[in-house]
Amino acid sequence: MRILVIGSGAREHAIITSLVSEEADHELIAAPGNAGIAAVVPVIALDTTNAAVVADFAFDNDIELVVIGPEAPLVAGVADAIRQRGIAVFGPGKAAAELEGSKAFAKRIMDAAGVPTGRAARSGTLEEAVAALDEFGAPYVVKADGLAAGKGVLVTEDREAAVAHAEYWLGHGPVLVEEFLAGQEVSLFVLSDGHNVLPLAPAQDYKRLLDDDRGPNTGGMGAYSPLPWLPDGFVDEIVETVALPTVRQLAEEQTPFIGLLYCGLIVTDAGVRVIEFNARFGDPETQVVLPRLVTPLSELLFAAATGRLGSMPLPEFSDDVALSVVLASEGYPEGAPTGRAITGIETAEAIHGVHVLHAATSLVDDTLIAIGGRVLNVVALGSDFTEARSRAYLALDAIELEGGQYRTDIASRVADE
Repeated sequence: MRILVIGSGAREHAIITSLVSEEADHELIAAPGNAGIAAVVPVIALDTTNAAVVADFAFDNDIELVVIGPEAPLVAGVADAIRQRGIAVFGPGKAAAELEGSKAFAKRIMDAAGVPTGRAARSGTLEEAVAALDEFGAPYVVKADGLAAGKGVLVTEDREAAVAHAEYWLGHGPVLVEEFLAGQEVSLFVLSDGHNVLPLAPAQDYKRLLDDDRGPNTGGMGAYSPLPWLPDGFVDEIVETVALPTVRQLAEEQTPFIGLLYCGLIVTDAGVRVIEFNARFGDPETQVVLPRLVTPLSELLFAAATGRLGSMPLPEFSDDVALSVVLASEGYPEGAPTGRAITGIETAEAIHGVHVLHAATSLVDDTLIAIGGRVLNVVALGSDFTEARSRAYLALDAIELEGGQYRTDIASRVADE
């Protein structure tokens, strides 16, 4: 199958790695890709948020399946333009992608579908935001309503900081003030063809920059899968109470959701609640879910894109555990220097069970350099979490990036249990 993968991060590198591993003679193209992706498949420079440009390229190059990785092309309506050309797309259209593009829209859909979630107040003025902050109390949770590249969420005990965060993001649009929910977080990916759903394996990611969940929120500093502490039947419960009602509500509103419904969940004392929805594979959770997937990924993606998930069995996963540790640039997430050389990846990948996914890299004059905040994902598989952690951190010791930073506690809790 001729497949076009849209995106340039470690998530897309993980998707391509999974597709290549099928040995199904796929012809893969990535747009725009990165240095790691370019070492595996051809890459093409496209404006991936320009719907007409992407649709024309897919049509002119006989692409049979387009897989859209990031949220920006989805919210821009790229999937709609491609579907209009008769090409299968894994990714929701613009209307359904508002599930991620607007947190207020997502809350409305959850309310209409009866999906359990926390209380929230949409605020268009600072006065409204302050009133909501005082109503819900500390810890304070403030979220930008639209896309914010992982930087729009603040959870703090500091009221002044919460007010300042609300004031800043109100300059870009409305904000949501939400009640704080305490508990373990879970990410569950659910494939949807607009009517039927199939769940993948749960994962947990680490949003804070520093060990012990300290420091600012980031796009994600690591993840692991499976989650041995989840109760039996957890995934089935989420499918029945969250995923299916959401997909059916969107279908009822004539905005079918075709693609990956990311369910960001928290297990509270009062039960499971939805923190957020995303309209695509999560990053860095994809990097630990897909290496454990036994079922060919292409079959699942194509079935979702063509309305055939109802005839597919549940995806199978290996018994291996997987964890990913993000190597970030100095200064991330506030800012990051670019152009610093990266070395040692070959040594890291020589460690059994380890592979390195590129997130923000480029090859300049035969030198691999960092061009963004989250630079690499070191992914390790093992028979248990102790083994996987040992392999991952041994690999990180082999990689050199001036000023590079990473968390040292990814999956440490489950490894110690």
